[in-house]
Amino acid sequence: MGNTAWQIAVVGAGPVGLALALHAARLLPQASLTLFDARPAERDVSADPRTLALSLGSVQFLQQLGAWHQAAAEPITQVHVSQAPPTAGGAWGAPELRLRAAELGVPMLGAVLGYGALVAPLQRAWLAAAAAEPHRLRTRLGSTVAALKPLPDGVEVDAGIAERFDLAVVAEGGVFAAPARETLAAPARFALRHDYAQTAWVGTVSLEGATPGLAIERFTRHGPVALLPLPREGQGQARAALVWCVSAADDPVRELSAAQRLAVLGTLLPPQAGRVVGLGTLKPFALGLSAQGTLAQGRMVRIGNAAQTLHPVAGQGLNLGLRDVHELVGLLRRAQDIDVALRRAEWARAADRWATIAGTDFLARSFTWTWPGAASARGLALAALQAAPPLKGWLARRMMFGLR
Repeated sequence: MGNTAWQIAVVGAGPVGLALALHAARLLPQASLTLFDARPAERDVSADPRTLALSLGSVQFLQQLGAWHQAAAEPITQVHVSQAPPTAGGAWGAPELRLRAAELGVPMLGAVLGYGALVAPLQRAWLAAAAAEPHRLRTRLGSTVAALKPLPDGVEVDAGIAERFDLAVVAEGGVFAAPARETLAAPARFALRHDYAQTAWVGTVSLEGATPGLAIERFTRHGPVALLPLPREGQGQARAALVWCVSAADDPVRELSAAQRLAVLGTLLPPQAGRVVGLGTLKPFALGLSAQGTLAQGRMVRIGNAAQTLHPVAGQGLNLGLRDVHELVGLLRRAQDIDVALRRAEWARAADRWATIAGTDFLARSFTWTWPGAASARGLALAALQAAPPLKGWLARRMMFGLR
């Protein structure tokens, strides 16, 4: 069967599901696609305040889809990674790593924007495409997919009524504490799940003296603290999204007042961050790893957070999901058989996927190590990377584009 006759269901209308639906609509011009999501069509997704960090590769992909609004995003032009004292960098210098877009010959390393500012244009682009081709592009917002049933040559999707599709792509993700519903696709034979026993306190801060476009990652004895630059509101102060990771069992943030949190945060960040002068409401999220051993089972394939939920320490979860989209649709375009395309996707995504999972997991677990010298070893590694431009460039390209 050629791909012109395929019936494809996309479950989940978040950024990964919408990106896949749009990309498939363009590269598989005669395939039929149906997009399912429990979210009502009338809900205003543009108001969702969650913050997303995108790599340069993700920004370029969204630009290709016609769903990138630069005015709503703040470019990341510099990244400063450092180890909180007391830590020495040894013969290589200070325990810090600095990445600059200008030194790498790119306009930006990535960008930061609100969840709604990403999903709203993606949804508008999809709805416009569906309105132009209603015979093959269908939208089922407000329809909860209760179950997926494997068939010998397809998948039965139950969203109130049972419908047969040649392929179901599960892009309905979630955070670690509320992962994607595994009833939609039976758990793989091999899967990883690990609770880091850490909490991420997430919110926004106001800054004085901040460098425009600078992202901060600070390793502390309790866990990493990250600041991601946000667009200014009018002529207001500089703002940044905050991700403050701490031990869940010995949480130094939970019982603090807003003023105390502000004071403590000021002691943790490096001088390059500027001065924190305001702190918004912080929300806690449990942190852990959940990764399916295989992406595809029969004619069902997981992508994005439905395939892997990662610790935010490296900010790679959404970027990994968008690379899943790009690879999967490209393979479907070149294939004449869905099963062959899915097998190739499994292999094609393995190196990038598992390298990202392993690297993120290593960093996240390192904060639970109590053996002497662990923090110093991390500081030495940062200093050594800074002193080795080829390695630093390789790392920057990995962060921007994944493992190619």
